[in-house]
Amino acid sequence: MNFDVIIVGGGIVGLATALQIKKTNPALRFLVLEKENELAKHQTGNNSGVIHSGIYYKPGSLKATNCIRGYQLLIDFCREHDVPFEMCGKIIVATDESERPLLQTLFTRGEQNGLTHLKKLAKEELKEYEPHVAGIEGIFVPQTGIVDYKLVAEAYGKALQKEQAEIRLNERVISLKKETNKIIVVTDKQSYEAKLVINCAGLYSDKVAAMTVANLNVKIIPFRGEYFKLKKEKEYLVKNLIYP
Repeated sequence: MNFDVIIVGGGIVGLATALQIKKTNPALRFLVLEKENELAKHQTGNNSGVIHSGIYYKPGSLKATNCIRGYQLLIDFCREHDVPFEMCGKIIVATDESERPLLQTLFTRGEQNGLTHLKKLAKEELKEYEPHVAGIEGIFVPQTGIVDYKLVAEAYGKALQKEQAEIRLNERVISLKKETNKIIVVTDKQSYEAKLVINCAGLYSDKVAAMTVANLNVKIIPFRGEYFKLKKEKEYLVKNLIYP
C-alpha cells in the first residue's frame, strides 16, 4: 500500500505532527502506525498531566518559546474539541533559606518569558493558598493546569480520521528500507511504501532510527519521573499543583 507520509508512533507527538501536516496539506495520503492496541499507551498516557507554563526555562531559549506557544495551542485545541482541562495554578515552594535565591531566579525567568500575574508569596500568604504546605516562601503561577493527555491524544486521533488519515493499531515496524524515490516500511503484518517517514516512536525512536542509519551513535536513556496523587477523600488537602 502506498502513502505520502507514514508516521511511526501513536503518542501525542506523532498524532499532533500528523494532524498539523494533514491540515496544511489535505491532499496527502497519511498513515499513523502504532504497535500497541490503543493510542497513547506509553509516555502520553502515563504522566502527571500538567499543562506547563514555561517558568523553568531559560528566557529566549527554544524550549521556553515552544513551551509558551504550545501552552496556548493546547488550550485552544482542548476548547475546540471539548477535552476537559483545569487551570488550577501551581505553587512553587522554598522550604529553607538556601532555596530563596532559586525561587527568585524562577520568578525572574517567568516574567522574562512573558508570564503575567505571577505572585510572590510570603510564608503567611503561602498558608492562605495551601494551608498544609510547609515552606518559608513561594510563587503562585496561575498559568499552569492539568489535563488527561490520553484524552487529548484520542481527540487528535478522531480529528485525524475526520481529515481522512488512517491510523493502524497493533502494527509494529520491524524494518525501514530507503530506495531511490520511496521508503519501504515493513511491519509485523504487511509492507507499505511512503515518500516520507516521520519517526515519533518516543523511547523507541533510537531503535527506529537505527533501521535506516548504520552504526547510529544515538541512544535514548529513559528516566522515570515521580509524583504524588492524593486519594479522593484527601483531595481537599490541596488546592493547586505543588512543586518543591
